[in-house]
Amino acid sequence: MQHTVTVAHTLLKAVGRAISLRPALAALLLAPVAALQAATNGLQLPYVQGSFKPEWDSLKAYQCPAWFRDAKFGIWAHWGPQCQPEAGDWYGRNLYIQGHAQNLIHNQRYGHPSVFGFKDVINLWKAERFDPAHLVNLYKKSGAKYFVAMAVHHDNFDLWNSKYQPWNAVNLGPKQDLLGKWAAAARAEGLRFGVSVHARSAWTWYEVAQMSDKTGPKAGIPYDGKLTKADGKGLWWEGYDPQELYCQNHRPSPYADNRKLQQKNPGDRPDPGFCRKYYDRVQDLVEQHHPDLVYFDDFKLPLYGLDQLYGLSLVAGMYNQSMARHSGSNEAVVNTKTLDEQERKCLVKDLEVCVERDIQTLPWQVDACIGHWHYLNGAQYRSAEKVVRALVDVVSKNGNLLLNIPVRGDGTIDEKEVKILNDIGAWFKVNGEAIYGTRPWIVFGEGPSVHDTTPDTDKGGLPLFRREPYGAEDIRFTTKGEALYAIMLAWPKAGKARIQALAPGAPGVQGEVVQVSMLGLPGALAFTRTPAGLEVDLPANKPCFFAYTLKIQGLKKK
Repeated sequence: MQHTVTVAHTLLKAVGRAISLRPALAALLLAPVAALQAATNGLQLPYVQGSFKPEWDSLKAYQCPAWFRDAKFGIWAHWGPQCQPEAGDWYGRNLYIQGHAQNLIHNQRYGHPSVFGFKDVINLWKAERFDPAHLVNLYKKSGAKYFVAMAVHHDNFDLWNSKYQPWNAVNLGPKQDLLGKWAAAARAEGLRFGVSVHARSAWTWYEVAQMSDKTGPKAGIPYDGKLTKADGKGLWWEGYDPQELYCQNHRPSPYADNRKLQQKNPGDRPDPGFCRKYYDRVQDLVEQHHPDLVYFDDFKLPLYGLDQLYGLSLVAGMYNQSMARHSGSNEAVVNTKTLDEQERKCLVKDLEVCVERDIQTLPWQVDACIGHWHYLNGAQYRSAEKVVRALVDVVSKNGNLLLNIPVRGDGTIDEKEVKILNDIGAWFKVNGEAIYGTRPWIVFGEGPSVHDTTPDTDKGGLPLFRREPYGAEDIRFTTKGEALYAIMLAWPKAGKARIQALAPGAPGVQGEVVQVSMLGLPGALAFTRTPAGLEVDLPANKPCFFAYTLKIQGLKKK
């Protein structure tokens, strides 16, 4: 049931908080107060009625569902029309920046962007070898417990049968409801299904499409970002309005091709029509496909710097819809970024390719990729070993890892990616007991890596993939039931493991160790407990190729 509500908002929190955030967010938070007041006055939005209201205080009643806390590992398909050229990330923007590598590729392959722009790349994309059942089966065998499909990227092209965006994958390109097929495949494999939404950025992301070459024979000839529906007469896109894709009926930043300068010198702010259309599209997406997880590639909430009601209403509606579909239990997860401690009670914090430095009280997620986010032909990938070690560190701190496996334009993945998935899956077959359904211990780990002094990334955390190699002293801990798991991130050369945190009288530990075993191998291991720690004689053979788990029984937290 839909319910329309008018919420009187307080203004955004103190401006001083903005200075520590990334420039794009700071620019929004520092917007004129009058503009923010004007945006909030009288705004009415429909949302699914229920226990949750579109207010922060109401959303604080949220409890992260057990399925997410137990899953620990998900796979993401960051796949859309920008994968068609197989030329890497942000192709839909970079093709309009003269001299950029993707602009050069575009001109050589397809022609000048005044004639052949991103709208035309969409027309080339057919996803002719897309087999979601096969792919999701690979993802499940890799150990993933949930799967996330991109619903719409910054390119503003909806990948489902969108009611509010004619530029969608059913009408154009593949002419398939790609999200519907992903959802069916994931659920057939027993995986939780999620979607990611990035389209809030389309307004500024596409401003480069209004530009033109500054030098050369095409200098001054406008790119296709200002074309209208009337311009398509007799062409393949006749009947479609490019402005519904590019959203460029506004004054752009004069520095649209330089992101840092664009953020400091913005053009027109997104208008109410753009915001309401975005809102309606997300509601339509949720109503059609009932995702268990929605990842917003946004700071705090989508459209947060314009009016919080958009995001608050979307979240409240998702939670209420989930409760209605699950007999009163809210099974929904909503991921956003840069959340403070109070906001983390309402949503699940996501970090992009970076990790918390210590155990977090509330569940959280890191999203990462083995290579480029969009498929790049010939890309170098991170190994399964790097991924697993990162996963272990994340899980020891109460987090989940959502890993993107880039998909080719035709809907397939390459042999190197298949091997990485298989290698991760082989590790999980041995060590999954120490990951799934676990909770953090007293400390997340020990060893030199615990004291990593690498500065935080601009995303707000320690780099996920550690540059320095892990050593035999680097150990991470998880718990489940009466068992403590100590996951060694490297194999000790001396054939003996030492866990300093388990020395007699160590803080927070009581009881006696009664048994130590290694996951993947039969029998118990010999051990002694000395003032230096718990010392374990390791077997001659390793049960897997990296990250080895000792299962320790008998100890309890004080």
